[in-house]
Amino acid sequence: MSSARRAFLKQAGISAAALTAFPSLTKADTGASAPVGALSLAEELAAAEVPQEAWDTSWTKRITAKHKAMFDVPEIAGGAGVFRASIWGSQYIEALKVTPADLSTVIVIRHSAIPLAMNQDFWVNYDAATEYKLKGEDDKPMKYNPVLPTPDGPAPTGAMANYVLDSQIAKGAVALACNLAFRSVVSIVQKKDKLTPVEAREKAKTMLVPGVIMQPSGIFANVLAQEVGCAFVYAV
Repeated sequence: MSSARRAFLKQAGISAAALTAFPSLTKADTGASAPVGALSLAEELAAAEVPQEAWDTSWTKRITAKHKAMFDVPEIAGGAGVFRASIWGSQYIEALKVTPADLSTVIVIRHSAIPLAMNQDFWVNYDAATEYKLKGEDDKPMKYNPVLPTPDGPAPTGAMANYVLDSQIAKGAVALACNLAFRSVVSIVQKKDKLTPVEAREKAKTMLVPGVIMQPSGIFANVLAQEVGCAFVYAV
């Protein structure tokens, strides 16, 4: 089914239940299998119809600097999308002679990149590399979250000390996570720990990187960030 037709069905308000009549909507348009952790269109629509918790959008009040950018991170890509969210700031400071106070950064972690929003405990204890079929540049399973310091390893130094996600959050960057993609994390926790969906969600939330703010979806976060003045950057 073409992207145009899918867009029409969404705009027409076709319910998730009605989409059962369109099996092709559960497949990728290209014919290739969907990325691990990604939801089909039917699943996204079904999830959107389920009431969720109250969403925290107060982060928009922090986007007040002269220069504002939102980095869209839909793929793991070795953590490059998250790292680029820091690189732009240092380059603006160097080239334009601005100060950190002149910069507002938003990072939207969504789609197949959702494991980047999870701490190292999740990566290790729930074998994220296997669950999400993640491999590093050496073609070996990616044991740890690449945008966080390695457990029991040396603390990041130099530029890397600024690039890691927890450091960016500590310095004022806004990090947002897609609730729809987070469903895959909840599913992994539920299966391993034999919990109810509610229990699994609550436990999974405790393993989010501190400071990451859950949003209804990554697309919601992207649009809202642009509405408060952020330039859109596809970061991977």
